[in-house]
Amino acid sequence: MDKPIFSSDFKLAIVGGGQLGKMMLYETRKWDIYTKVLDPNPEAPCKIACNEFVQGDLQNYQDVMDFCQDADVITIEIEAVNVAALSDLKEQGKKVYPQPECLRIIQNKISQKEFYKAQQLPTADFTALVSKKELSAALEKQTINFPFVWKSATGGYDGRGVQVVKNQQQIEELPDQSCLVEDLIDFSHELSVIVARNESGEIRSYPVVEMEFHPTANQVEFVITPARIDQNLQSKTKKLAEEVAQKMGIIGLLAVELFLTKDHQLLINEVAPRPHNSGHVSIEANYTNQFEQYLRAILNLPLGATELKTAAVMVNLVGAENHRGLPVYQNMDQLLQMPGVTPHIYGKKQTRPFRKMGHVNIIDTDVNKAREKAKEVKSKIRVISHDKS
Repeated sequence: MDKPIFSSDFKLAIVGGGQLGKMMLYETRKWDIYTKVLDPNPEAPCKIACNEFVQGDLQNYQDVMDFCQDADVITIEIEAVNVAALSDLKEQGKKVYPQPECLRIIQNKISQKEFYKAQQLPTADFTALVSKKELSAALEKQTINFPFVWKSATGGYDGRGVQVVKNQQQIEELPDQSCLVEDLIDFSHELSVIVARNESGEIRSYPVVEMEFHPTANQVEFVITPARIDQNLQSKTKKLAEEVAQKMGIIGLLAVELFLTKDHQLLINEVAPRPHNSGHVSIEANYTNQFEQYLRAILNLPLGATELKTAAVMVNLVGAENHRGLPVYQNMDQLLQMPGVTPHIYGKKQTRPFRKMGHVNIIDTDVNKAREKAKEVKSKIRVISHDKS
């Protein structure tokens, strides 16, 4: 780094102001790093914790260019940003992490899959399609067969843009757009590894976590650490995740989501170039949480220890069905009476069905006991609205 980072005029620019940025700002405040945040929402979660807040469009070239001009390092907290602006800022000599060329690959699920194929990284078989007409033709020729997984090429996030398609009626309901069709994998576990890599090439990965998904929302409900798989599989999973990060050359964090098939094969599902929902459990469970590690990586500081202090489970808090409006967190007092249970509320001013509003981390010396307690937490707390819609 060219100048002092801590308690100085060094500026870190964060493009995006959601909950990931807010949790990152806990760490910048701890280290007294000056931050500025860009977000279109005047009530974005980051607003309360940064030094400067600028309202602007993350996809607008000029908004991003103007916002980043006085920054020493530029980063993101969401992939849906104007990559052309970030590329031009990098050309001007700005430090931009993760690098725009990595974001270009990751923003488009077809590009992601083609990257894995080119790099000989294991992933589910796939077909790239440009329209619903092309999809229907492939079904008629039986080059694609039901059931399959449909993914929008761009714009999918938090379970949106992903659907298991089992029949022709569901085809009619799909949007007409560029998409990816994947084989439906018969897996035993969905796993994730957070990999950190800095500019010096130092690399560290977190213990493998296990994810359990909501059956209809395609969102993570529970994250379990350590994953309940044997040590040999844990080592293989971490090694593969690190290989993805190395081949992509990413600086920052890379969350690598994988399927473990019933015959113990590992297949890469998708990746995210930032702190990730599957890493939130690290706040209470690991020696260095993912947000501090992200800062260490993008600022080229020594990476922190990733080992577990304890077993843990994370429960996502999402908006209850049929509720929209000002959020109410039911039964928080009951949660706060439970030992080893820590709620994290994101500060979003409006709830809606399945919107991520917070999470709860549960720690225990025994991972199975933590999972049982997580089930109890899930049954107690609901995020509803003042006025049911």
